[in-house]
Amino acid sequence: MSKQTVPAYGGQAVVEGVMFSGRRYTVTAIRRKDNTIEYYEELKHEKPWVKKLQKVPFIRGIVALILASANGSKHLNFSTERYDMVPGEEEKSESASSKLAMILGVAVIGVLSFLFGKLIFTIVPAILADVLFQKITNNVLQNIIEGTIKIVLLLTYILVIARTPMIKRLFQYHGAEHKVINAYEAGVDLTVKNVQQFSTLHYRCGSSFIMFTILVGVVIYSFFHYDSLWERIYQRILLLPVVIGVSYETLQVTNKLRDIPVLHMLGYPGLWLQKLTTREPDDKQVEVAIASFMRMRELDEASNPSTTTVSIS
Repeated sequence: MSKQTVPAYGGQAVVEGVMFSGRRYTVTAIRRKDNTIEYYEELKHEKPWVKKLQKVPFIRGIVALILASANGSKHLNFSTERYDMVPGEEEKSESASSKLAMILGVAVIGVLSFLFGKLIFTIVPAILADVLFQKITNNVLQNIIEGTIKIVLLLTYILVIARTPMIKRLFQYHGAEHKVINAYEAGVDLTVKNVQQFSTLHYRCGSSFIMFTILVGVVIYSFFHYDSLWERIYQRILLLPVVIGVSYETLQVTNKLRDIPVLHMLGYPGLWLQKLTTREPDDKQVEVAIASFMRMRELDEASNPSTTTVSIS
């Protein structure tokens, strides 16, 4: 199967399962406590003008994030409500801290609540860089320091939430999602044995996208001068759509170059971050990911779509 002809499917891990986004449908499969697999299926309802925006470079990245955030929240809610239930059993309530940990974990590996999170990770590092390094007046150096602070905060955030058992399993499902996509793009039969042979890393991952927003931001911010902290902050906020748009295009480019010697290294920063946001899944987790992907493909083919949607995995 040629990589040029396969649709660029994407998805995200949810609590005890995986969501995949297709051309017309998004499908989540989760493993319930009685060991059965339950599905949540949703038909996409995209306006014609939205589909047009999805084809416009630099704009399509922002559109993709908004759509993914809206769709992902529904599937996350489904998984958090259903994963600990067995048929005929009343829903058991999780502690507030456990559910918060789940949501925070999905926010890292996918694009759920990305815009809010990105806003926080934009403002706080700018303030810290300005306050802690006042003696450095060179804007470029200040931007590099700001980017470094962002990376440190991001890595700390991931390492802290990854200590919880629930998030560790979430990261395993993230790895299972990537294995399935890698296996599909390689053209092999989607069996547990085949899928397990593939990497948990993927160039088109949302984790890579987050890393690129940091690196791209350092470059873009260097073209703009500021004279005060407040000017620096509102500049960052105003430029946020630009950073997101350019970062999305960068993500797509690195994905296209992933098989070209030397140039494939452009995607390494994102892959390095994925080493923290993915874990090796067990066979049952891979089975759930395959079930989600196959059901999504089944629904898409039944609807006979004429367009392909590119997603961040």
